[in-house]
Amino acid sequence: MDVSNRVVVVTGGASGIGRALCHAFAERGARGTVVADLDEEGAQVVAGELSAKGFSALAVRTDVAIEADVIALVDAAEQAFGPVEVFCANAGIIALGGVEVADETWDRIWAVNVMSHIYAARAVLPGMLERKEGYLVHTASAAGLLTQLGSAPYSVTKHAAVALAEWLSITHGDAGVRVSCLCPQGVWTNMTGAAVRDHGEVTASTAGRDGMLEPEVVAEAVLDAMAEERFLVLPHPEVATYERRRAGDRERWLRGMRKVQAQISGYIP
Repeated sequence: MDVSNRVVVVTGGASGIGRALCHAFAERGARGTVVADLDEEGAQVVAGELSAKGFSALAVRTDVAIEADVIALVDAAEQAFGPVEVFCANAGIIALGGVEVADETWDRIWAVNVMSHIYAARAVLPGMLERKEGYLVHTASAAGLLTQLGSAPYSVTKHAAVALAEWLSITHGDAGVRVSCLCPQGVWTNMTGAAVRDHGEVTASTAGRDGMLEPEVVAEAVLDAMAEERFLVLPHPEVATYERRRAGDRERWLRGMRKVQAQISGYIP
């Protein structure tokens, strides 16, 4: 898909990958870019950055865990710019720990990392199917193809996000709805300690073992994949190798991951 003259919605747009996506879409000619985030002030800042460059942008406070908020977001986007042609379900959170993590934390991360993608699809699919064209971008993680050491909730929800994206692509791909699933490893965002890094200290999750990328690099990878209408977006190409190894010999892969976990024991990923 050529994103020029398209109406684009990006959740989690106030910072990190979301902010970079907003800038990338606008710079490639989007007709309107909608910056959605629970952080309303941050969303306004990003929309202001785009407007200052002469781009059409709108900020909308959105809690993606609430379906009514997602519906209202789509309505606001369409009232401002017209039918939503690209929806990037990018918002996500992480929770450290395993099965002992409290139910309310599991509920919240499931709502943000999985249900928000479902709410987005429900809101925009009817119009896309009627127009026989549309694009869904789901931000998952390499953890959705592999795992996330130290965080069962993140691993489980990101696997679910990948599964949903695959299902949507299979089910609606022949009807004109394209789907891309973003699965990076370490990216410098608020989640991975970018603010600390920017003040002279470097922190990163275990996902950064193959190098931390700037959000702008990831955003460009997404738009390049969309231009090719390619499902899997892997800014860290090593992930494809890891996934093949995992599928080819699951027992060996599990043993290797246990070794990595042992090496970092005592380190918070």
